[in-house]
Amino acid sequence: MILPITAYGHATLKKVGEDITKDYPDLDKLIEDMFETMYYSKGVGLAAHQINRPIRLFVLDPTPFHEEYPEVDQKRNVFINAYITKEEGEEKDFDEGCLSVPNITESVKRKPVIYMSYYDENWNYFEDVKFEGILARIIQHEYDHIEGKLFIEHLPNLKRLLLKGKLRDISTGTADVAYKMILPRKKIKR
Repeated sequence: MILPITAYGHATLKKVGEDITKDYPDLDKLIEDMFETMYYSKGVGLAAHQINRPIRLFVLDPTPFHEEYPEVDQKRNVFINAYITKEEGEEKDFDEGCLSVPNITESVKRKPVIYMSYYDENWNYFEDVKFEGILARIIQHEYDHIEGKLFIEHLPNLKRLLLKGKLRDISTGTADVAYKMILPRKKIKR
């Protein structure tokens, strides 16, 4: 089932994700729905926060990058209760976008090598697994979501100020988006 994407400004996107257990309700279905939503929305990664669930879960499929980056494996990946344990290398710029912040692409600096500990969808545990290049970048972007951050928070304040109008359009639902979004609740003036 295709799920709506949580839009910029929604409170769920600012929450640090909670660890989950094997008996999390309908986890297998949730993971499949996340992949279906990600593919439909033309993303390469999707965190549970982006479907309004503040838990430590994200999925990714780097296949669209395979032609430009042949070293990228062409398979789906699931990360449950993931934690970055180490980062290495000099930060590099790369243009990033986000399904929760549609129609905005900006250059973000990230480390080229990370190590992660996590569970996969079968609850196999992986400790200090090394990820490099574009895969490390995609993982760091999704990891930010489960830490309650968005890629735009890596931008200089002036750049974020220049994006203020576009961000307002996203949070009010006036941005042109090809998929359903969950908008932030409007604040009631008292």
